[in-house]
Amino acid sequence: MFSVDNRRELVTLGAATLAVVIWSSAFAGIAYGLKVFTPAELSLLRFSIASAILVVPVASGWIKLPPLRDWPLVLALGFVGISLYQLTLGYAMTRISVGAAAVVIALAPGVTAALAAVRLGERISKATMIGLGIAFGGVLLITVGAGRQVRFEPMTLFALVAVFATSIYFVFQKPLLARTSAVGFTVASIFAGTLGLVPFGLDLPAKIADVPAAQLWSVAYLGVGPTIVGYLLWNFALSRAPASKVSSFLYVQPLVASAIAWVCLGQVPSVLTAIGGLFAIGGVVLTVAASRPAQVVRPVAVAEHVLPRSHAIARPIASVPQRCCPET
Repeated sequence: MFSVDNRRELVTLGAATLAVVIWSSAFAGIAYGLKVFTPAELSLLRFSIASAILVVPVASGWIKLPPLRDWPLVLALGFVGISLYQLTLGYAMTRISVGAAAVVIALAPGVTAALAAVRLGERISKATMIGLGIAFGGVLLITVGAGRQVRFEPMTLFALVAVFATSIYFVFQKPLLARTSAVGFTVASIFAGTLGLVPFGLDLPAKIADVPAAQLWSVAYLGVGPTIVGYLLWNFALSRAPASKVSSFLYVQPLVASAIAWVCLGQVPSVLTAIGGLFAIGGVVLTVAASRPAQVVRPVAVAEHVLPRSHAIARPIASVPQRCCPET
């Protein structure tokens, strides 16, 4: 028989595992949706669904949004961390595999660690620089091996832009979290990101009528699963266990995303992508481990991540929330 503590730990780690699986599945969902939608149309429909659902708890008073004085920064972060992230990731995935995209996005913890140190005026340690160098070396291998042939694939650089977008989103949100809840900020940024996607998806209403039902259901899943359910599960796990323990689950996300894409889409990562992935994840682990522990703030997440991240990644460093993603 399991003790109360053991059952609690199993439930907690089960929630974290399910959150990672849901977030990992977002990459395959995006790839499937891109068969009929443009990246802008897919992102706009996905986040419109999420926004429509989240309007209900906001209107009911269950979720309180940030005060009006914070909305200029909320809008800016929503545009960068959601709109720009989703667009660049989507366009990257028109040419690179799910596994390659997931590995590149997994650089976000390391980039966020370095960016946070720069913002605080801290010196970046030699170990952090070495870790980032190894990680970006892995991305270089992925850039060469992400396509069907061994050649330079410039679209991989779009995924790198997404990494920097989600890192900026998480580093610069700290002032807002001092005045509002993590849930309130996340929902507000989803609203802002959805608004930022509107100019890029003006053809969406006409497109929906001609899209197969299977793709529409996959986008609905993206709007509900990775964007909302994954976030709730992750924060439930973080509320019951140390962030360092829960966040370690995120390092398997590229592997899980690749496995889902292999089963559902028949995508098999190339040898160079696999090798580059090992270097990239190893470099990220070294970078995060080299970051100095500091004050812990409340977790914020956006699928894959949003939330992106989303754009979804946690790291124990100064001024950075213990959960950064997504979502892809």
